[in-house]
Amino acid sequence: MAAAPHCLLLLLVLIPTLSRGVVGGSGAGGEARKTYIFRVDHSAKPSVFPSHAHWYSSAAFASGADGAPLEPLHVYDTVFHGFAASVPASRADALRRHPAVLAAFEDQVRTLHTTRSPQFLGLRARLGLWSLADYGSDVVVGVLDTGVWPERRSLSDRNLPPVPSRWRGGCDAGPGFPASSCNRKLVGARFFSQGHAAHYGLAATASNGSVEFMSPRDADGHGTHTATTAAGSVAYDASMEGYAPGVAKGVAPKARVAAYKVCWKGAGCLDSDILAGFDRAVADGVDVISVSIGGGNGVASPFYLDPIAIGAYGAVSRGVFVATSAGNEGPTAMSVTNLAPWLATVGAGTIDRNFPAEIVLGDGRRMSGVSLYSGKPLTNTMLPLFYPGRSGGLSASLCMENSIDPSVVSGKIVICDRGSSPRVAKGMVVKDAGGVAMVLANGAANGEGLVGDAHVLPACSVGENEGDTLKAYAANTTNPTATINFKGTVIGVKPAPVVASFSARGPNGLVPEILKPDFIAPGVNILAAWTGATGPTAAPRRCSGPGHINLGKALDPGLVYDIGDDDYVAFMCSIGYEANAIEVITHKPVACPATSRNPSGSDLNYPSISVVFYGGNQSKTVIRTATNVGAAASATYKPRVEMASSAVSVTIKPEKLVFSPTSKTQRFAVTVASSSSSPPASAPVYGHLVWSDGGGHDVRSPIVVTWLQSM
Repeated sequence: MAAAPHCLLLLLVLIPTLSRGVVGGSGAGGEARKTYIFRVDHSAKPSVFPSHAHWYSSAAFASGADGAPLEPLHVYDTVFHGFAASVPASRADALRRHPAVLAAFEDQVRTLHTTRSPQFLGLRARLGLWSLADYGSDVVVGVLDTGVWPERRSLSDRNLPPVPSRWRGGCDAGPGFPASSCNRKLVGARFFSQGHAAHYGLAATASNGSVEFMSPRDADGHGTHTATTAAGSVAYDASMEGYAPGVAKGVAPKARVAAYKVCWKGAGCLDSDILAGFDRAVADGVDVISVSIGGGNGVASPFYLDPIAIGAYGAVSRGVFVATSAGNEGPTAMSVTNLAPWLATVGAGTIDRNFPAEIVLGDGRRMSGVSLYSGKPLTNTMLPLFYPGRSGGLSASLCMENSIDPSVVSGKIVICDRGSSPRVAKGMVVKDAGGVAMVLANGAANGEGLVGDAHVLPACSVGENEGDTLKAYAANTTNPTATINFKGTVIGVKPAPVVASFSARGPNGLVPEILKPDFIAPGVNILAAWTGATGPTAAPRRCSGPGHINLGKALDPGLVYDIGDDDYVAFMCSIGYEANAIEVITHKPVACPATSRNPSGSDLNYPSISVVFYGGNQSKTVIRTATNVGAAASATYKPRVEMASSAVSVTIKPEKLVFSPTSKTQRFAVTVASSSSSPPASAPVYGHLVWSDGGGHDVRSPIVVTWLQSM
């Protein structure tokens, strides 16, 4: 149990990215080559080969038309057993028939998903969880992302003790990144480019016309930001050009960082490189893995075809905690990614800090927005207001490149609709066209969810309602005018937290009975370190059911819901996975009992409860097992249920859980019934079950009841 507080410190590292295209190369005879990941039965290796790498490169796998040996891009031997190789489709088919190959799947491109966050989470210096865990001193956080910018103050090793002796990692040297870049804080840095190079070509690092480094150095900013949000050292006098001034630190400021560069600027992240990052991180000895990556082709893959799910299972089964981002495709329903139950999937919420800006109209009305603009202010100067979307079409309304006429926007405040292009890039378009300021207006897709940006000209963002009002004023007023006032930093904002509009939503598209995201954590306007290759205005990012994490209460939960490898295997059997598909994930043979087959998976001992109905007048019962981890070996817990709608009733059996020194675990049944013949208008229905011992432990499980169409 000693490691649990350390793990709980490190769930808050979740951020976004951009979709990218896919290209392919050609093989001999003009046949297209693609990269495939092959899962191999490692026990089938003949003893004559000294290693699996020798076996894969031998004549045993030389099944091409020319008999040439394989040249693996990656060899996996920790969280996954097998290799990745770029081969023609015909050779991939031949390799699939190899008796030692259990599965093969095509490589895919995935996308990348402060000074106050720790205080908002209830972390206090010299008190509670932070102090008891020594600020994460012995924890090594592996970050699979875009690399790291090692010179940042947040990666200083000042006053840190020696690196734990159990650490086996290393520091890969490369352009702009000497081996001396690592220290007692940045204890490891590696990069994985083989899948990236095979997919985009050897000149991939320059393919998008931007700076990149064939080394662990971060040219994008995302990886540095993520790593220092999780484990940045204390940095005094920190701010973003004057915004959010104070002492910056990660959630675990004494934890060590190991950076695994699996994503590349402008090119996303290849499955084969991600899996290699998992494999190396676990072999190096990390305690926690942070993965702010997800997506792919927009369709949730089965767990046995998902490298993040596969790599994470191999890590979790070895005692490594894995935190992943839920994604940034909200508020669309069923948009959440990283769905495996062995992952901690984290959504984005706000904190009680804001960066307000105020728009004052010529008629005296005032509207609220947000901004991190730090340049020369407008000083209450009233300027003409113009909305190019009124007559210029969709591209003009979005302020896309070359879409607005300089002759009509010069000297004006320009209203731009959010979407299709980066938010800060719209300001560049306005500035290049001669506009002097910008208001970025949300549409229905983003609603009232706002993200502050460090704009290149005086600019702020407003929600959908304010945007509609602003555009109506510009359209219906003779000589409309406005100005923007920037208010700096405000704390104590209420309500907080609020789920960010962009944070991906459930239900779980693979197994609706497993509630995802698992919880939310600070993920809006989080300030942390950044790359030195570009400023934040050049590459804006957003951090990234359930509830907001409460780290103080997590230190003494009272009851926990334990899950082990056998439970996950039974779960996968219950949702219909074949034994050989499960073996791709577990790395060992499994046998599914015939009686375990049901299309639910609802009895996995998950701390949340998600019930799915396919119609009305139904009842379902799920089973959970609670384990007493409180200081008192003898305890009695009684349940309390609250539901938001009378259309759903919930009963709990037994009526109390009695724990003793000889009876530390107790099973209970939760029966959820729908009292109407059709789903309620407010579906889905939310609520919660709370087990209370009357002595300060209130163990809360969210309940979500969803109605779906019959399968």
